[in-house]
Amino acid sequence: MKTKANFSGMKEFDVTGRVEGKIAVVTGAASGMGAAAAQMLAAEGATVVLVDRNEALGVKITEAIGDRASFVKLDVADEEQWNGLAEEIKARHGGLDILVNSAGIVHIAGVEDTSLEDFNRVIAINAGGIFLGCKSMLPLLKKSRHGSIVNIASTASHQGFGLGFAYGASKGAVRTMTKSIAAYCQDRGYPVRCNSIHPNEIETPMMEDVMQRSGRPETVAEGILPPGKLGATSDVAYAILYLASEESRFVTGGELTVDNGSLMRPWATSIPDQA
Repeated sequence: MKTKANFSGMKEFDVTGRVEGKIAVVTGAASGMGAAAAQMLAAEGATVVLVDRNEALGVKITEAIGDRASFVKLDVADEEQWNGLAEEIKARHGGLDILVNSAGIVHIAGVEDTSLEDFNRVIAINAGGIFLGCKSMLPLLKKSRHGSIVNIASTASHQGFGLGFAYGASKGAVRTMTKSIAAYCQDRGYPVRCNSIHPNEIETPMMEDVMQRSGRPETVAEGILPPGKLGATSDVAYAILYLASEESRFVTGGELTVDNGSLMRPWATSIPDQA
């Protein structure tokens, strides 16, 4: 069955039930990449539980999605709340197929200006939240025929982030945790894959904070983007959809960059064009 879905600034596209009948949890789902992922998964046939601390925005997104969605207010750094959500999902849906860990915060400060309190807060949410999500949901995911965990990391895990020291550290942890979880599941024969997505320069509320310091690049709604332009949240949502679906059944422990080539630019510009 084909339906239509539309994301802000993007063309209308056909959807074909790529995650039809699956149960998904998406954290950070009240805005940005999490909201786009929740909408995309629901449009492609999944029943989606949206998770966020921001109840007002979360409920608004949930209502916009419709019957395929429900909202749970949750602090991803709270283990007790995660355990409660696992029990609720088991009781309400009977299991879980997809976990998208998208919740995160950024603290703009270099290493000398980052307090231990701020460092611990960023780590607790960005890395600890993913740890707790995977730990609490794995008992449900391993009973799925095709379980998938998608963790949102960042290109900062590859190249660092001078003015986001704690953020870069947290995303480095996400990158390696993803591989450890993938290996753990594979070694035990669990039907669960775990992969990370590494975005950069995506138009989100978090990116707004970062761009305050250097000016905001012009956005381009369609086509291949030139360097320096912001991508759309749907660019990441498409990547999440692929890793969540059975199309990626042979992909685990992987890293998918959605960064308009930002990681390769130093190499691409290091040799003068001789043409």
